[in-house]
This record gives sequence, structure tokens and C-alpha cells, in this order.
Amino acid sequence: MQAVQEPAQFTSQLLIGLTNGVILALVALGYTLVYGIIELINFAHGDNFMIGSFVGLTVLSGTIFGLGLFSPITSNSGAPLRILGVLIALFVAMVACGLLNVGIERVAYKPLRNAPRLAVLITAIGMSFILQNVGLVWKGPIQVPFPELISSANILPSDAIIFRWKDLFVVLVTVPLLVALSYFIGSTKQGKAMRAVAQDKEAAAMVGINVNRTISITFLLGGILAGASGVMYGLFNGITIFNVGFTQGLYAFTAAVLGGIGNLTGAVVGGLLIGVISAMSDQYIGTSWTPIVIFSVLILVLVFRPRGLLGDRSAVQGGGE
Repeated sequence: MQAVQEPAQFTSQLLIGLTNGVILALVALGYTLVYGIIELINFAHGDNFMIGSFVGLTVLSGTIFGLGLFSPITSNSGAPLRILGVLIALFVAMVACGLLNVGIERVAYKPLRNAPRLAVLITAIGMSFILQNVGLVWKGPIQVPFPELISSANILPSDAIIFRWKDLFVVLVTVPLLVALSYFIGSTKQGKAMRAVAQDKEAAAMVGINVNRTISITFLLGGILAGASGVMYGLFNGITIFNVGFTQGLYAFTAAVLGGIGNLTGAVVGGLLIGVISAMSDQYIGTSWTPIVIFSVLILVLVFRPRGLLGDRSAVQGGGE
């Protein structure tokens, strides 16, 4: 009823939800890519997202473990410098998280590829705790502010509906990444190799596809998306914290399950839906109820639609055919 009475507020919350949803979609894609190839729920992925936000913040602040390396980029810097700084932070975070994800796969997951699934699951949870504690040592236990490098001013002429410049920036960064990933999976040689490995590893190896290399590239892509989404999260919300990967990772995992884990299109749809549900819950039910609402959605999906909304196709098939 309140949404009907206040359509402008409802529209503003919808825009907030969609913007947050594209960030969640990037994280959810990391889960669904890995699951689609090797059927592993990489619970360390959310903490890789946290590392991405910390790497981006470190680049922008010019400080590593208390050592000032160069002048920080602040809201008082010129607009070109601020945009350049964000893009550099984004690039560094994507590279760092991509390489970190590959390293995790080589060290923690590859030796257990033929082990019972429970062993791999426990290892993934262990890696999550390791990364979370690295973040705790790195930035401490309290929320860390992100510099406001992209304006929070409203783009729209009327203040009744709010869509900020930073919201637009998030969309302009994340949507091309989603499109690029879809093209890569659906139209490139390596993308076709990933599709083949997802269908049948043994058959793919028999026709000359390097399965280990393909799996590493899958983890690389997932890490790149985690790094990008970590920086976007910090810019969008203005803060980050060492355990943000746990909470946002669970939201993104819920999005992946909702859309159909193992399906690229489903991950994007799930991310947008969870973003909107979260925003509407914050406004009309209460922020303290939002986690309950989100995880109730997860339980309902697992009970009534375990495959998710679009879960009848594999991840690589969802990327393009």
C-alpha cells in the first residue's frame, strides 16, 4: 500500500535495487562459472570480492599497511584525476583478484579434484576464513570509508526520484563487463572450450582441449568479476569491511541459486531480483529484516524450484549459443 501511495519513493528504491543488483550479478557469475565447469561452490569467492574492495581502496588511498606510497586521490581532486583513479583501482583489483583466484584453485582445489565433494567443500570454507582474516589484519575490524570520487548528486531534474551519478557510473562499468563475458563465453575459442569442458571433461580432453588450463581461466574470470564488483560496491555504498565478502557473498550465492546456479543468464536475473528485493525490504519492511527476507527466498527456491528460474541449462550454454 505504501508503494502505491508513494510511487516516486518506490521508483527510487527500484533504481537502487537494480544498481545494487548488477553488482550482485557480477559476484553471482563467479559462483555460477565455477559451478558450471567443475560443480564446486567456491565459498571463498565472496571473500575474494572483499579483497577486491580492499585493493581498490588501497590504490585510491596510496597507503599499504600504513606506509604512504603516493598521494591519495580524494573528492577534492580534479574530475579527470578522480575518474582515472577509479579506473586504475578497478583494473588493479581485477588483476589482483583474478590471479588470487587462480592461485586458490591451484593450491587448494586442484589437488582435491578427484577427492570426495565434502573435502573440497570444507577446503572452500577454510579458504573463505583465511581470506576473511587477511582482510581483518589488513584493514581492521571496523568499517573503512571509501572516498567519494563519483558525485552523489541526483542526475534527474526532480528530487522526487533519485538516481545518482555514482549509480550511473556503476551501471556503465558493470553492464559492459556482463556483455563482454557473454560474448567471451558464447563466441570465442576459449569460451567454446569452457562450454565443452562443462559438458564432458573427458571428451573435451580427447579432442585436444587443455582441461586444466580451461579451469584456471574460469577461475581467472571469476576473480576478475569479483575484483570489479568489490570496487563498485565500495564506490556505491561508500564503505567496506573485512566481513563484507561473507554477507554479500551469501546474497550473491542466493542470486545464483535463484536464477539457476550454473547458468549465466540466470545469475544476472537472480542478481537483479535479489537487489530489488533487498532494496524494497530495506524501505518497506526494515533493514534488520532484509537478511531474513533474502534467505527465506533461498530456502523457498531450494524447496520448490531447486534448479532455479533458468536452471535447465548449463553456465556456458547460458552465455550464448
